[in-house]
Amino acid sequence: MHDVTAAEVRERALDQVFAPVDRDKQMERIGGGFETEVYLGENGRYLVKLKSELGADVPTALRHARRMREVAEQFAACLGPEHSIPSYYLLSRDSAGKVQVLVIQPFIRHGRPLYKVAYPDLSADERREVSDQLREIVQRELALYREVGYMPDLYGLSSASRSQRLSMSAPHMLPWHLWSFLIGRNLLCSCNLLLTDGPARRVVLIDYDLVRWHPLLRRMYFAVRCLLCWRDNVLIDRMERGDPAATG
Repeated sequence: MHDVTAAEVRERALDQVFAPVDRDKQMERIGGGFETEVYLGENGRYLVKLKSELGADVPTALRHARRMREVAEQFAACLGPEHSIPSYYLLSRDSAGKVQVLVIQPFIRHGRPLYKVAYPDLSADERREVSDQLREIVQRELALYREVGYMPDLYGLSSASRSQRLSMSAPHMLPWHLWSFLIGRNLLCSCNLLLTDGPARRVVLIDYDLVRWHPLLRRMYFAVRCLLCWRDNVLIDRMERGDPAATG
């Protein structure tokens, strides 16, 4: 997907759902994924994530929030505090009357998603530091997979606007998703992992959602993801050696 343009960054949303976190109920969209809209808080200190398709009544939304929090805590414990950030969950009713789950996270101002990192511009020591962290993250996610049968989504998708995010769900996009999953995306091009600026460079996961698919399909998905970890380790080795083609 293409990078966010200046015009798209100014996309704003006005909705009662933002009342608990913003007095004028208007938030600025700064990004999004396959299922999520991401907004920046008014003071620039936190992010608000919204999955509007999950809107429901209070008991259903509460069930979603509890499960999302349980999974997020599991993923954060798996990766450890050096590679994770906290997530807070609250319920809010939107302007259409549906109860939504809002996810609140600290905004990492001095960080870039890995797909925006120019690895050849890093020094040899910096590439080694990033490579060591990525290998550790892969090892930890595989350990969790062996324990529970699923793992964090370290890859993710980026959508430049709400309309683009919705268009990605169209049936004709299935071949593109398959190509992207098997070939187009790798760990070095991740949307869900952030690299903070120096001197203490950290690789941090920012998405803690479990793939919302049928359990059998989800198990197949993670089994393939597990097999693809060997490819990511090969690319990490190439990146560490300074190979400019490592990201594909």
